[in-house]
Amino acid sequence: MIILTSLAALAMNLFLPSLPGMTEFFDTEYRIVQISVAGYLGVSAALQLFIGPISDRYGRRSVMLACIVIFILASIGCAVSTTIGVFLVFRMIQAAIVAGMILPRAAIRDMYSQAQAASMIGWVTMGMSVAPMLAPALGGILDGAFGWTANFWALALLGVGALILAWGDMGETAVKSTGNLREQIAQYPQLLLAPRFWGYALTAAFASGAFFAYLGGAPYVGSEVYEMSPELLGIYFGAPAIGYMIGNGISGRYSNVVGIRPMIAGGTIVTVIGLGAALLVDLAGYHVPLTFFGFMVFVGLGNGLVIPNSMAGMLSVRPNLAGTASGLGGSIMIGGGAALSTLAGILLENGEGATPLLWLMTLTSAASVVSIGLTIRRELRIEAEDRAAAPAE
Repeated sequence: MIILTSLAALAMNLFLPSLPGMTEFFDTEYRIVQISVAGYLGVSAALQLFIGPISDRYGRRSVMLACIVIFILASIGCAVSTTIGVFLVFRMIQAAIVAGMILPRAAIRDMYSQAQAASMIGWVTMGMSVAPMLAPALGGILDGAFGWTANFWALALLGVGALILAWGDMGETAVKSTGNLREQIAQYPQLLLAPRFWGYALTAAFASGAFFAYLGGAPYVGSEVYEMSPELLGIYFGAPAIGYMIGNGISGRYSNVVGIRPMIAGGTIVTVIGLGAALLVDLAGYHVPLTFFGFMVFVGLGNGLVIPNSMAGMLSVRPNLAGTASGLGGSIMIGGGAALSTLAGILLENGEGATPLLWLMTLTSAASVVSIGLTIRRELRIEAEDRAAAPAE
C-alpha cells in the first residue's frame, strides 16, 4: 500500500522542477505546460468518481493492476512526446495511477474500524510521504543530468516494479457487489445526501487545497521570483513533505486514542498559523527562498493530521461503500485542488512575487477551520440529542 500511494504521489510532483525547461523545450508558454499539473489533477478527480464504484463492484486488486498498466504505457508516451499537445494527452492518461491513492485507503477501511482505519491510513501515508519529500530533489537531479524526459522514464520503471509487487502480494479485501456498475454508481446519493460526508470531504478539500495551490505556484515562484536552478528548486520544493511525514506519524500513533475530530481540528489550525506567519513575513519585505519554503512545512504537517482522519470519517459514513466514498471524497479534494492550482498560476502571472500565492493558500486553509468547526458542532448536537432521547437505565 505504501508503494502504491508513493507511486501516485511521485507521478504528481517528480517532474515539477522541470516545468520551466519543458516550457522552453516545447516552445510554449508556462501556463500551457502548467496544464500538466492542473489538468492532471482535474482528470484524476474525474477518474475517482468511477474507480471507486468499479472497485466496489469488481474488487480492489483487479482495478489496481489495470490502472498500473495504463500508467506505465502513458509514462512512456510522455517521455517520447515531441509536441506539447501529445505530451498533455499522455499526461492526462497518466492520471489512472490515482487508483493508488484511493484503493489502498478503501482496502484499509475494508479491514479496520473508523478509528483504527485513521491510524492505519496515517502509517501508510507517513511511509508514502517520503516520496514527495524526495521526488522534487530527485526530479531536479534527473533533469540536470539527463533532461526532463528522464523523469517520465523513471516513472515508467517504477510502475513496472509496483506492478510486479501488486501482482504477487496484493490480495482482495472487498466483498464484491452483486449489482451491476450502474446500480453501484446509483448509490452516490447515499453519500451526497449525508451531511457528515460533506463535512469531512470539504474539510479535506480545503486543507489539501493549500498544498495543491503550492504545487501549481511554487515552481514559478522558485524559478522566476527567486531564480533557482531546477536542482536547488527540487531540494526546497520538498519542504511540505517533511511536515507531512511528521503529521502522518502523529496520526498513526494517536488517532486511535484521541479520535479523529480533535486530530482534524488541530491540523487545520496548525496550517492556518503557519501560512499566516508566512504571509506576514512576506508582507514585511523578507523575500528569500528559505522563508517562503520553510513555512511550507506547516502545510505538510497540517495535511498529515487532517487528511488521514478526514478520509477515515468519510469512509465510515457508509462502510459498505468504502471504495465509492474514497473515490468521491478524493474527487472532491483533487478537483478543488485542480482549480486552485490553475488559479495560483494565473495570480502569479501578475508579477507580484509570492504574495498572491500565500494569500490564496491562507484563505483556503482558513476555510478548512470553518468547515471542521461546523461539522464537529453538528455531530456534538446530534450526540446530545441521542443521549437525551435514550431511555433511562
